[in-house]
Amino acid sequence: MIKLTLDHGPRFRHRVEAIVEAFSTMQEDLDKERKAIMKQWAKREVQIERVMGATAGMYGDLQGIAGKSLQEIDGLELEKLEVKNIGSIGDKNHG
Repeated sequence: MIKLTLDHGPRFRHRVEAIVEAFSTMQEDLDKERKAIMKQWAKREVQIERVMGATAGMYGDLQGIAGKSLQEIDGLELEKLEVKNIGSIGDKNHG
């Protein structure tokens, strides 16, 4: 039978402390990365919403000028825009 003995001295303790410190540092880095990426995503989402709003507004202006002769563009129909906006509002409240 093999008997396992642990070194209870400072060397063993320092090794365990180093491992715990490494894991703690990794967790802190992961948390920082997560916050940075979420901030980037939020910024990009606002940019996309602005571009879509400006595009829809311009399309609406052109519809007012050209009337029915202007072909509909997928993604700019009022129903789709409303559903996307309602969905994004719901996502923000739950995120």
